[in-house]
Amino acid sequence: GGDVKPFTPEKTKEIVMSLQQPAVFCNMVGDWPALHWNVKYLSAVLEGKTIQFRLGLKTVDLVPQFETSCSYVEATLEEFLAWSCGQPSCLSGPFSCYDYSEYWAYADYKYIARIFEDKPEIFQDVRWSDFGFPGRSGKESTLWIGSEGANTPCHLDSYGCNLVLQVQGRKRWHLFPPGDTSFLYPTRIPYEESSIFSKVNVANPDLKRFPKFRNSTAHVVTLSPGQVLLVPRHWWHYVESIDPVTVSINSWIELDADHEARVEEAITRMLVCAIKSAENPSDGDLWLNPTEVEATSHEINLQYLNKAVSAYLKCQETSVSGQARASSTGAEQRTNASCKRKRREVGCEPEDCTLLTQERHFPTPKAEELQKIPFGPHLIQVLPQSHKTNVMGAVAVESDGRDLLHENEREHFGKLHCKRKRLLMSNDCEPAAHQMDSDCSPCTPQTALSTNDLLDCLVNPHVISLVAQLLLERTRV
Repeated sequence: GGDVKPFTPEKTKEIVMSLQQPAVFCNMVGDWPALHWNVKYLSAVLEGKTIQFRLGLKTVDLVPQFETSCSYVEATLEEFLAWSCGQPSCLSGPFSCYDYSEYWAYADYKYIARIFEDKPEIFQDVRWSDFGFPGRSGKESTLWIGSEGANTPCHLDSYGCNLVLQVQGRKRWHLFPPGDTSFLYPTRIPYEESSIFSKVNVANPDLKRFPKFRNSTAHVVTLSPGQVLLVPRHWWHYVESIDPVTVSINSWIELDADHEARVEEAITRMLVCAIKSAENPSDGDLWLNPTEVEATSHEINLQYLNKAVSAYLKCQETSVSGQARASSTGAEQRTNASCKRKRREVGCEPEDCTLLTQERHFPTPKAEELQKIPFGPHLIQVLPQSHKTNVMGAVAVESDGRDLLHENEREHFGKLHCKRKRLLMSNDCEPAAHQMDSDCSPCTPQTALSTNDLLDCLVNPHVISLVAQLLLERTRV
């Protein structure tokens, strides 16, 4: 029957919690009311309510277009639709200063629970229970509405794994495995909790400044309406809208490995807030991402750190007792199993956490492990693009889940030229020795290293991971 889904909720959850490579689910959401959430429908539901749009330039520079360099407007979805269609009414509206041919607009990271707080019945249009997460609906999800060219800078999420439903239009995802982290030049400026940004504009990489990016392996997929993308934990992703209007819904699935990540995030927040707040506020340095409301005090950050450490230790204590129970009953121990999966095997209570030894870099699954995953027309693996070409290739997944179409969706990178002299205090925070003049030759530093240069090194994810391990060892003594 047409209403029969290819996977049961239990099997889908097993795939989500165990698969460490991105994949696309097809034919799983055909009966979801949320598939009708196009912009015209959402505009009628919101009844003239305004939301914030982020606006960026369509021109592609050699550096990422971080949110701190974007403009922002408050507008209704009706005004957004009119602007994206080039209607004359936009000449006097909130988008009047932004030519559609030059700018894109993105209402991103909108919590559904907030924008529809007066219409809670709409939460049930999103049914993540079909993926094995009963009770999870639109209330635990976020909404993304963009125009052609709208994009999110390449980053990884510190917490959880990600399920993304495409509703309207298509989006292209460029994904990189956790093992490529050093090739993507991670940075915490601009600072946003749980987001580690890349200094590289993966759509137009500056290979002179970031030569290690050549070693990265992109997995590229075009997500179409009705498909759901699984983004595993700590996979880097750059996302761009390729149709005139796009709508997506996502939900982050919590993992027990998040406990250690929260300790690392608490340490990062303490360092960033302490060091940046010591600077003269009049410097105008945009270090705090717009999604962060304000810099929190040292006292609050210290409280958060202690709570994160306590939660981690509690999880570890439960892990020891859980493993003891499993051993006494002869249960098989799998150190690479996900926490939630292991919980079912050892029969722990739902609130218990049986976190086992964590693999920091999530190695690529072995061939025999991948053979257990039911890849096929309903679950399509997002494959790495060829190493033999310097082209931003793509794997286009058809909406009916049939054979993959391989196509080159971007032109050759070509010879990269520096377009302008880079300022010492640029958003990507590269040290002065890496600044280039107009003909791409190194220039002599004009000033001493900045606070950002020091901070960028201090809060490098590798450094923070080591500090967290040392701090957790101290609490065990």
